Amino acid sequence: MIRTVESSPHVSAPVLAAYSYCETVTGAQARNFAYGIRLLPTPKRRAMSALYAFSRRVDDIGDGTLEDKVKAARLEDTRALLARVRHGEVDEDDTDPVAVALAHTARVFPVPLGGLDELIDGVLMDVRGETYETWDDLKAYCRCVAGAIGRLSLGVFGTEPGARGAERAPEYADTLGLALQLTNILRDVREDATGGRTYLPADDLAKFGCSAGFDGPTPPEGSDFAGLVHFEVRRARTLFAEGYRLLPLLDRRSGACVAAMAGIYRRLLDRIERDPAAVLRGRVSLPGREKAYVAVRGLSGLDARHVSRQTVRRHA
Repeated sequence: MIRTVESSPHVSAPVLAAYSYCETVTGAQARNFAYGIRLLPTPKRRAMSALYAFSRRVDDIGDGTLEDKVKAARLEDTRALLARVRHGEVDEDDTDPVAVALAHTARVFPVPLGGLDELIDGVLMDVRGETYETWDDLKAYCRCVAGAIGRLSLGVFGTEPGARGAERAPEYADTLGLALQLTNILRDVREDATGGRTYLPADDLAKFGCSAGFDGPTPPEGSDFAGLVHFEVRRARTLFAEGYRLLPLLDRRSGACVAAMAGIYRRLLDRIERDPAAVLRGRVSLPGREKAYVAVRGLSGLDARHVSRQTVRRHA
């Protein structure tokens, strides 16, 4: 069982201010993520905001306009800050609110901070312009930038006492992170191409005649772009099916948070599947009312119960 803390002792004013800053960053820059964590009790919501704000800082360095060598240096500086957090060297009156909030989170919850080192490793792969020949290659990258975040989040959520199969919770959290990241890659294929990045495996691109890339609002001439998208959608659905086995292992509100975030991405995947070329014309997203429906469904426990029934049938 992975234990966690539902409530924390008195939180000082500087730490509360640091958390408030992180929540502002989260609300402004991560709409889907922020939507999900609203369902958490306050201590967990704050902790998730601290994890997001640090992760956002890492991502912003990688996505910025600095020269690559400067980006690499900034990322190593961020790794050094993470080491200070890990060793308890960040005081409450530190001038960096993200570091203050993350340090408090690490004291209250058993978050595996090494996951943030993995995130930095993944963003360094972006800075180096790495491409991926096979799904196994891309999967290694996705585990750094998304699977690690799943495992960090599990440190905040914890697992229900006595939950059967709880020892596999980190594996499921990691797999769910892969599902979310692959959905992101499909949604952002045109945007990434404009920025000079290609994430989909070269083997898959070649198989469907898409090796020329995606530099316009229409698929490469003579390609089977829809076939490529449907192939990757099936892969993502398989990952979702495995990752959703995490839900019955979590308490109700943590499970609702995960179900809401994952549910939003699954619905994005549905939209992409129905109209593959839409990802080349613009950003595919969900309206607020649909996100609200997903959140209510998660809070009701429908997704968790569905997964539990499927698991029971598989073991019957």
